[in-house]
Amino acid sequence: MPAGPFPYRRFSDYLKETFGEKVYRVPVHGGFTCPNRDGVKGRGGCVYCDTYGSAAPFIRKALPIKKQIAEGRKRILKRYKAKKFIVYFQAFTNTYAAPHILREVYKQAVGEPGMVGVAIATRPDCIDPAKLDVIQDVFGDYAVWMEYGLQSAHEASLAWMRRGHGVDAFSRAVAVTRAYPFRICAHIIFGLPVETKEMMLKTVDFLSDTGVDDIKIHMLHILKGSSLEEVYRITPFPLLDRKTYISIVCDAIERLPESVVVQRLTGDAPTGRLVAPDWVRNKQVTLQKIQEELKRRATKQGAKSGQHCFV
Repeated sequence: MPAGPFPYRRFSDYLKETFGEKVYRVPVHGGFTCPNRDGVKGRGGCVYCDTYGSAAPFIRKALPIKKQIAEGRKRILKRYKAKKFIVYFQAFTNTYAAPHILREVYKQAVGEPGMVGVAIATRPDCIDPAKLDVIQDVFGDYAVWMEYGLQSAHEASLAWMRRGHGVDAFSRAVAVTRAYPFRICAHIIFGLPVETKEMMLKTVDFLSDTGVDDIKIHMLHILKGSSLEEVYRITPFPLLDRKTYISIVCDAIERLPESVVVQRLTGDAPTGRLVAPDWVRNKQVTLQKIQEELKRRATKQGAKSGQHCFV
């Protein structure tokens, strides 16, 4: 059930319920690349991805992982007064290496004071039991989130994004991960110019059927250095305005089962890297307006769960 005054199940509330106090993520760069960059699946990455690979702007790749964690701990303690944290392998594809290499990288992230969990962001076509075995072995004493980038449940949309995998890869990743005591978080994107509102909601329905534990919803935004920037500058295409995006997100929240934890409802771009739309710069305004719209509708997460959007 959504906790407190919020009409959806917030990640921060889930963490506080689980660990008894504030918990924040500490992003780190594990030094990985991506099969969509090194030529195995493609070059240049997904159409929306810049050269930072979704990394937080303050991550310092050159530092050892333990030093990255130490700096992150200081930051969250000073800013949020949080003493517990989750190590978040964020940049690029964090299972894109042989199991023995993954083991050596992951081992650098364990044993830090206050660490309660680890989140590993990766592509669904870059996971298998051998890699999951390593994750279980290294992080068996911690809570584990496997974060899989689906982005869309539509094959044509995945092709437009140049993802290099199909929907079936996500389904297989979820199925194989279910054998482990890990939470599964799915990433999706709203606002693709090749999708209608109904298609976006169909992706939400697909995820509801797969039984994922957590979800991150992102607004398509254009970053400097991405392939999408070049496309957009040559032939500008319409991007969702804030009001439309909020309406679609609220529709999605209503369709999500009450058990799903909402980790993110919009993305934000680092200063200096955003091309468009400008409104994503202020995430807090968007989050506040989402809550206001849910209140206006007198609705909440799960209100329309199971009422699939057939197109």
